[in-house]
Amino acid sequence: MDDTQIESVPFEDLEDDNDSSDDNSSKSGKKSKLPLVTSTCAETPRETGFHESTRICLEQMREALLHHRWQEAAEYMACYTQMLEDPTNGRAQPCKELIWRISAEILHHHPNSKLDDYNIIYERMKHSGVKHYLMICLEHVFHLLLSGHIEDAKRQLSAAESWRYGKESAAQLQRTKLIQAYRSLLDYIIWCDKKFTHSRTEYSHSGDNQDTHNYFRQASVNLKEILKNPGVWDPFILSYVEMLEFYEDHEEALKVLNDYAYDSTFPPNPNAHVYLYQYLKRHDTPEKKLMKVLKTLHVLVPSHELMLEYTSLLLQSEKKTDTQKALEVTLEMLDFACWRSNLDAWKSLKAIIQKLQSQEDWKDVVSGKMAARKDWWPVLHFTSFHASKDSEENPELMEVKASLMKILCPDLTLKYAAGQVTNGE
Repeated sequence: MDDTQIESVPFEDLEDDNDSSDDNSSKSGKKSKLPLVTSTCAETPRETGFHESTRICLEQMREALLHHRWQEAAEYMACYTQMLEDPTNGRAQPCKELIWRISAEILHHHPNSKLDDYNIIYERMKHSGVKHYLMICLEHVFHLLLSGHIEDAKRQLSAAESWRYGKESAAQLQRTKLIQAYRSLLDYIIWCDKKFTHSRTEYSHSGDNQDTHNYFRQASVNLKEILKNPGVWDPFILSYVEMLEFYEDHEEALKVLNDYAYDSTFPPNPNAHVYLYQYLKRHDTPEKKLMKVLKTLHVLVPSHELMLEYTSLLLQSEKKTDTQKALEVTLEMLDFACWRSNLDAWKSLKAIIQKLQSQEDWKDVVSGKMAARKDWWPVLHFTSFHASKDSEENPELMEVKASLMKILCPDLTLKYAAGQVTNGE
């Protein structure tokens, strides 16, 4: 596709997959689900001189962007912003989003861009139309935060939070909630700064403590509301829990984390269970409750790093079934290449096997767990290539693996021995 034919329509238009075309069909007769491309810079039959010049300007700006010529792209953008004054119906709105996004991209890469440049373009785009007002405000806030202007960012969010236009749509409502969440996150950041300042002051005034508590109260109002809206709210939940924990409201903190992890209306989120486990562990919760949380996490992410702690807890149990569960968890971890050379995981497996050997049926248990793995585990872990690599990089790992090889793979034909790398292994 020619560079000048690359699509630049608004994202809302790209999400519409109702369009269809014979050209969009595959040879098998099935229609592609990809959106059709309708270039905003294509020449039209009734094109005016103004539209022709702006179309050519956009083409040249794209060319400059593709080749990372940021100064040249900025100069073309200075001219292309004339499209904001275009009275032609249907043309101005797509160009507004185009100018907003391309301008931000140019400023992000331009070596001489300043915060004032961002402020100018964002303020102009916010007042050029209402369709993207809230999202432009949020992006503006991110740039202010990156520059350390927290109070300015909070003022922007406060203004955006109170902004209304016409009848509130579902999309506008969701964006407003997002704005409220980020404003509360800024209250949390200010709360952290004040808490840190007071901790370094020998004498604290009651007024300072009240001021800090006010930021907690402001943040908690909206952060508490987040759980009423299903979604992934990790940084907001962590902020709220940290403040609750600081004020020793452990009952509310535990309720927030439990709701976030187990509310069926929320999407499955492994992090929610990690946060709950970490909180319970900090507060010396009984091991039985810790294992319950990690059991759910194991279902969601069997390769998670906390599975090592899960197997450790299972090994401490006197139940026969818990030892077998530990074997299952560790083998599932080692099914993933990221754990293949992890000494702790192999040591854990060795400890489990040693504990299992006190049971009469331990060989049946191991062979049962390895039955589905016998065809591919040797190639994943026990080739001579692995032996050579392990002996060179981690001799202790090789020793542990070698002691388990015949137990896990009694019919192994490959040679797990150092210095015997053969072609194809």
